[in-house]
Amino acid sequence: MLQIFNTLTRRKETFKPIEHGKVRLYVCGMTVYDFCHIGHARVMVVFDMVQRWLRASGMEVTYVRNITDIDDKIIKRAVENKETIKELTQRFIDAMHEDADALGIERPTYEPRATEYVPQMQDIITRLMNNNLAYQAEDGDVNYAVRNFKNYGRLSGKSLDDLRAGERVAVANSKQDPLDFVLWKSAKAEEPADTKWESPWGVGRPGWHIECSAMSCQLLGTHFDIHGGGADLQFPHHENEIAQSEGAFSEETGKPFVNTWMHNGFVRVNEEKMSKSLGNFFTIRDVLKEFDPEVVRFFILKAHYRSPLNYSDAHLEEAKQGLTRLYNALASVEDIPNYGKASTWRSRFVAVMNDDFNTPEAIAVLFDLASEVNRAQGQDKATLAATLKALGGMLNFLQRDPTAFLQMGSKNESGLQAQDIEDQIAARAAAKQAKDFAKADLIRKTLLEQGIVLEDKPGGITEWRRE
Repeated sequence: MLQIFNTLTRRKETFKPIEHGKVRLYVCGMTVYDFCHIGHARVMVVFDMVQRWLRASGMEVTYVRNITDIDDKIIKRAVENKETIKELTQRFIDAMHEDADALGIERPTYEPRATEYVPQMQDIITRLMNNNLAYQAEDGDVNYAVRNFKNYGRLSGKSLDDLRAGERVAVANSKQDPLDFVLWKSAKAEEPADTKWESPWGVGRPGWHIECSAMSCQLLGTHFDIHGGGADLQFPHHENEIAQSEGAFSEETGKPFVNTWMHNGFVRVNEEKMSKSLGNFFTIRDVLKEFDPEVVRFFILKAHYRSPLNYSDAHLEEAKQGLTRLYNALASVEDIPNYGKASTWRSRFVAVMNDDFNTPEAIAVLFDLASEVNRAQGQDKATLAATLKALGGMLNFLQRDPTAFLQMGSKNESGLQAQDIEDQIAARAAAKQAKDFAKADLIRKTLLEQGIVLEDKPGGITEWRRE
């Protein structure tokens, strides 16, 4: 049985979908005004892993990951660039898809854009006003009345008296309470026309929090299985989503907004918080210039999704070495069958993945299995290799040609190219043919010193890999 740590209850719980065999999953996606960074990579990889495992467990998954394509930062950047909101956001949506595809991330079932759901947002705001949970302030903004929602603070574990306006909660004199947050922003004269919508409260645009309530409830219903996102969204964003969605619909349904809340841990860079001001901010495409995408994915999943992830070149190099070890085991088998067989290895893998998606332990199973492949002979070796490839595939690892992976150098290293190595192998073969074994040994030794390992196979074939 799958156990998931529920942020709402602060404990692992046996996961039981609302509808048998079907899972509805919503994850907060990107605000598209710049290139995605390594923190975004973690969210995308983690919940790609989650939805893959749910499907591998026999469940039908409806996975929604939204796109925020209207907010203050987007407007500011578009104005600076002298382009329309749609031009800016489409450019970075395309870039996000390129990054996600490189990292082996499957597209969600739905990828709604906030600007396409403004009518649904207005409907929720109207319901909240009718339920005495929202009001229009003197400045024209419509705000949520936090103190009128009795369960506010349950997700974050904060009481109303302890709470202060968070870093993303605007404080204005027109609010009834500093904790109140905006649902509908009154338009400003200087803002571009493509940031304004008509509404019962005047021309304006939606606040950030209401966007996710509208998109999730429209596509998954007002009560669904799993809501995920980064730990930084737990408060205030997810807290506010609960207040909005349950404030609008729970009186009718009698059900909570979401059963299970999942949050992945923060990304740190060399043990410091990642930030542009500290100069340690890395976009996904920055990282992919230096490291292979599968290495980056492996690095992210080597840590448990709820743990902090410390980014450094050294840790990525460690991830590359680990992935190389697994590919080496596959490369030792001439012909890997298409499928492995049910085994204790598969049982171990399933058990740890069902323990709150414990990918570090799952990868440990892969390492143990790789060692067994290296020790085995004959058909047993081939069957074990097939099992290794199949289990790795559940995390979207080990699906490439092993030789191609092993011959791939670091993108940032200046060293021997593949043709140079092949030329040296040919020169070694010629030396051996001429019985100049000293020269042949010197070529092998020189290549090894440059990180190139030669392996002589039957039939006079020599294969090579990078250490």
